[in-house]
Amino acid sequence: MIDTISVLIFGLLFAATAGAAFAFMWKSMSMVQEEYNNPRPKTKIPAPHPEMEGVKWGEELMVVNFEDEEDD
Repeated sequence: MIDTISVLIFGLLFAATAGAAFAFMWKSMSMVQEEYNNPRPKTKIPAPHPEMEGVKWGEELMVVNFEDEEDD
């Protein structure tokens, strides 16, 4: 009798866990598909510092050379 009850409880808990996992995967994939079909508009990324306004990406600002210079 106790063995039957423990098997029944285990089966119910297993079914509940499997159902919750399936529901979670279903909701996650539907959110991914929704995001894929309706992408967010691209936003302008602000400059990392106020003094960097107007500086284009990759523009060389300053060069530092640490090699020793020979005195003539």
